[in-house]
Amino acid sequence: MSGFSWHLRCFPNGVRHFGFAFVLTFCMWPLQGATLERLSFDDMVQKATAIVRGTVTASRAAPHGPIVYTHYTLQVTETFKGTPGSMLDMVVPGGVANNIRQSFAGTPSFRTGDDYVFFLWTGQSELTYILGLTQGLFALTPGTPGNPLAIRGASKEIMLEPGTGRQVKDQTVVMHLSDLRSLIASTLKGTQTH
Repeated sequence: MSGFSWHLRCFPNGVRHFGFAFVLTFCMWPLQGATLERLSFDDMVQKATAIVRGTVTASRAAPHGPIVYTHYTLQVTETFKGTPGSMLDMVVPGGVANNIRQSFAGTPSFRTGDDYVFFLWTGQSELTYILGLTQGLFALTPGTPGNPLAIRGASKEIMLEPGTGRQVKDQTVVMHLSDLRSLIASTLKGTQTH
């Protein structure tokens, strides 16, 4: 199922958006890529149910209704928001299960040992997703002890400005983990005073 096109907030307003996106997909089948609403850093911090630094330790694919998801097990090494515990199950749409292969544009894949900061959202289905697909994902550079670089690559998918619907170009974000940690903390502190 390549060429899957969808409009996602991944999934801050519930699975309803995903169901709509799934139907919309088949109407837009010839189009390649995903269409994403651009989320500001403040939006991501506020909408995330958990923000963690974690290392991928395992993966498996399983169907949930008509969609196959790849489940990644994360060893949580630092928690910035929420109380996820030391191990976490996170899902990404796509994978191979029961002889069915599904792939979705814009979804990241991971290898065992990958180290990231994840902005996560858990919905009523109790599945935990990356907020905004790759928007909520900062790769941590290996080999930089103490204060690695946190890199969020620019999305290759179509990105729309919220409210106006205008297409915008996404930007790569690079900062030290200590700066990302401080930015998350200051954003959380700012939301608590309102």
